[in-house]
Order: sequence, then structure tokens, then C-alpha cells
Amino acid sequence: MTLINRNNLDKSSSPYLLQHISNPVWWQEWSNDLIKYATDNQKPLFVSVGYATCHWCHVMASEAFSDLKTASYLNEHYICIKIDREQRPDIDQFLMDFINSQNGHGGWPLNVFLTSGLRPVFALTYAPVISGDSMLSLLSVAEKVYEFILENNKKIPPFRSVENLSPVAEESSMESVLTAYYDKENGGFGNGQKFPPHSSLLYLLYKLSIKKSDYIESVCVKTLDAIRLRGLNDHLQGGIFRYCVDREWTIPHFEKMLYDQAMSIWCYSLAYRVIGKVEYKTMAERIISCLEESFEFNGLYISAHDADTEHEEGITYLWSYEELKNNLLPEEFKIFSETYYVQKEGNFEGMNHLIRRNDNPLNEIEKKLLDIRKIRKQPSCDKKILCGLNALAVIALIQAGRLLGNHDLESKASLVMHNIIEKFWDGTTLGHSFYNNVLQKQSFLFDAAATLAAISFLFEQDNSWKGILTEMTHYIESFHEGEKWIESRAEDFQIVYASMFDHPVPSSVSLAEMGLSRVAYLTGKEIKAKLYRQPFQSDFYNISVMLNNGLFHIIESGKFISWDLLPVNSIQVFGEHETDCFMGTCRPLNSCRYLI
Repeated sequence: MTLINRNNLDKSSSPYLLQHISNPVWWQEWSNDLIKYATDNQKPLFVSVGYATCHWCHVMASEAFSDLKTASYLNEHYICIKIDREQRPDIDQFLMDFINSQNGHGGWPLNVFLTSGLRPVFALTYAPVISGDSMLSLLSVAEKVYEFILENNKKIPPFRSVENLSPVAEESSMESVLTAYYDKENGGFGNGQKFPPHSSLLYLLYKLSIKKSDYIESVCVKTLDAIRLRGLNDHLQGGIFRYCVDREWTIPHFEKMLYDQAMSIWCYSLAYRVIGKVEYKTMAERIISCLEESFEFNGLYISAHDADTEHEEGITYLWSYEELKNNLLPEEFKIFSETYYVQKEGNFEGMNHLIRRNDNPLNEIEKKLLDIRKIRKQPSCDKKILCGLNALAVIALIQAGRLLGNHDLESKASLVMHNIIEKFWDGTTLGHSFYNNVLQKQSFLFDAAATLAAISFLFEQDNSWKGILTEMTHYIESFHEGEKWIESRAEDFQIVYASMFDHPVPSSVSLAEMGLSRVAYLTGKEIKAKLYRQPFQSDFYNISVMLNNGLFHIIESGKFISWDLLPVNSIQVFGEHETDCFMGTCRPLNSCRYLI
């Protein structure tokens, strides 16, 4: 085993871990040898989980993890391990379940103290280097936990992460339960921080495509408009940030994540077809432009862009009042001030984060400001390529191609999927992460599920995907154990059951169920009805329930039909019958109104 009396992260293939190579903490990567060493020497673990574009992870790296006194204590009393949550979602999920059971909530950085036998003892997120304002320093916490472990080691029980089973719900109550979370004043769901509710919007939009509802439409419109007009949207370059810290959608946490771009492309493309507002088409196209300009890397997509620029959050995106006034001509500034909220005192630490008042087109002025912004120092990015998130991007591009009538996007999606297969699939195992020419071969359900779902969309109009569709269908079944889905069976960690929580991305279970249901329709296999799960928690899963329960049009035809002629909730199956089967009834295609 590598000597552990030094920081060994210089050997890592994780951009996040490499950010911590200068810490005086003797950070190690998780491994069987390391866990065995901790067990043999009865030394507890300090495990810190985060990701490369996490603002508070950076803060702890520069504060507590750079403090010599704190590092000296941790090095002497603990085995210190750094985890990239995006490379090890299994360990992250286990530890996140623990902090949620302890505190009712969690986040990153996620710092957990464990016994040498991997029994979690105490978890916390951010901790300062000096105690104050009722918050203990990391050193104080580490000292207290170590004393507790010494006195109570044999009494500390093991923690078992419980499989996340979302409760069954009645179909009749779905919309009422979901909209009970709705913020009528500001759009979105909940009354605190606002995350883009991708899965909830998709579910509501698909329901709206089946049965019109003025109220459901108003929920979707208010939320979609809040996201595109206010602070979550990068109005100059396109793309959306991770979340807003306030319920009014004003100030974002300035990270840009690949998964948010993919899911929002799908949402706005679907909203354009279902609701008809041309602004939604424009929004989807601008996010696609951002994806191609700032995420594409060697035919695939990188994971994220940082919230910070040189340790200052959001500074790349912010404008002083004087800066805007000096860089725009008087008439331009007047028009800009009529379209955007511009304040002398700013809306974020004396600066202005751009928020629109209305939809007045300002293409030339916005391009002028973007050109200025591009000259500034830019946020760093996490160039790690994640298999499952790239497959999610493929689905988004396919949906955008179909719903916006842009066939080039479907061709692009096909090319990206070919690159995914070439990079990650060896014929028996689907890899997870690729960075700096190192492939992480560990298998995760999310990657398999997203890839199968994406291939099922490609197969609808291109039979050449049949072979890999069959292979991936068999592969995904290896993650199924009775009624349970397994997220990972890593050799160096315990079995982790898959989550069913559909935020911020669809869960592994939901993607797997959707992929398998679509494959069943496409290949003529038996389809079983499903029960709906708890609204909000399982909204993406409930889209697959709609699919299984006959609420999608199964269009069988001997020739391809242009997607703009079909309902948005459709699957195309090549066959001889020329029928549309929907809600238990099959009709001849030539009698369908949408084709007339």
C-alpha cells in the first residue's frame, strides 16, 4: 500500500481531488487496501465528499483544510479520505443517507467521521477554521468525535442505508398533491431555495398534452417564465445555473451543470410544443448553444463549470452600474435599462446580476456585453466526462430535434451516442467516468439506465441500433435483484440500492423503468401496468407509469412519420398495422385527426 503519511491526491484521476493536492491534510483515495489498513490499526476515518465546481468545497479547501493545526490533528488521529461524489456516487449516496438521517438535510462538502469498521458516527457540511457564531470549527468537531469514538466504539451501531421506496399514490390525487408544493407568487416549488424542477415540469407537461388544464398550464408557465427571465438563466450566453438561493429566483449559485442543461433543453422543447410560446423555443435553442459552445469536448460533454472565478463566486457574470453605463452608448443603456433591472447599488454584493423585466429583443446589446464578458477571467471547469450524464444529453438533443423540428440535433445525438459507446462500453461493462485518459470502469445503474433510454429513442427511427439496444437491455437486467434495483456492487464498498428520488435528475430507477418500458413497446414484448409513486419525489418515474398505462400513443406504421405530425406523447414502432393505440383503443392511422 502507498505510504499514507503524505497527501497522495497527486495520483488521482479526479479534477476535484486534484484541487486538494496542496492541502497539508494527508488526503487519500478510497481503496480496499486503505480500508484494511484502517481496520488493522483501529484508526477511524474522516471522509470528505465534494465535487470540482462546488463553491463551499473550495472555501473549506482554502480554510480548514489548509490550516496546519487542523491538518496536524486530522493526520495524527484519522485516516483522511477525499471522495469525488461524481466518481463515487455509491459512497456519496450512503453518506448522504446518513447525514439526512442525522440532520434531516445534507449538502456538499459532505464531511463524515466513521469508525475503522465503516460505521458512521457524525456528519456535517461546511465547518470553519475558527469557532464562532454558534458554529464549531472543524478541529473542535474532530476532537470531540475522536473522544466519543474512544469511549463508545463498541456501542456505535452500523448504519444501513435504506432502499428509497417512494410511496404509492392514487392517480386522481397526483396533480393536487404536486401543486400543493407550488409557489403561487414566484413559480417553482417550495418556499426556500429554488432548484429548477425538471422532472416535475416534464410530468405536468406530458399530462397537459393529454388533457388540458388551465391551472396546470399556469403552474408550468409561471415556473418556466421565472427560470428564463430571472436569475437562474445566463441571459448573455444561454444555459442555466444550478439553483437560486432565494425563492424569487434572483441570485443563483453560479455553477453550470451538464445535467441541468440537458434536462432544461427537454423541458423547454416540450413546453414549446405543448403550450406554444415561441419564447420557450428560443430558450431551448440558447441552452443548446451554450451546451455546444462551453460543454462540448472531443465529441462528448464535460461535467460542469465552476461557481467561482479565482475564489470569487459569480464574479465573471456580474456587472457594476458604472461598467454597464460606460460600455453601452446612452441610447443602448436606456433600452437595456428598460429591459433589464439595473440598479446603482446592485442586487449582489454591490454588483448587478442580470435579470430581465420583459422579452424585448436586445441581441446586439447582449452580444456586445458577452464579448466584453468573455475577455474577463473565466470560471474553471470540470472536464471529467460522465457516461450517464452524456446519455442524458443525448436524450435531450433527440427531444429538441423532434419537438423543435431540427433534424440536425437528432444527427448530433446519434454521433454523441456512438462516442459514448466507443469510450465506455467494452461489450460486457459500461464505464462511468473518463478524465485525463483514465477510464473508471466501475459499473453504475444510472449510466446503464440513461444509456438504454437514449438508445431506445435512437432506435425508433434507425434500426441499426438494434444490436446495442439488445446488449444494453441484457446488461441493465444485471442490476435488478427481485423487486430491487442495485446502483452499485463495488468491490471496495457495500452494495448500494438505487434511489427513486427524481431531483435534480431522474433517478436510476426511473430511467431504467422508462428504458425497459420503451424497449418492450419497440420490440413487441408484454407491457404491465404500474402504480403511480409519490408526486414530486417520483415525477419522472410517473412519466414511465403513464407510458405503461396507455397514456402514450403507440404509433405502428410501415414508414417513418415526421414527429411534428404526432402527439408529443408518442412512440413509433415499425410494423404492418398502421394503427395508433392509445388509452386501450387502437384506431387506423388514416382516421387520426392529427394526421389529417
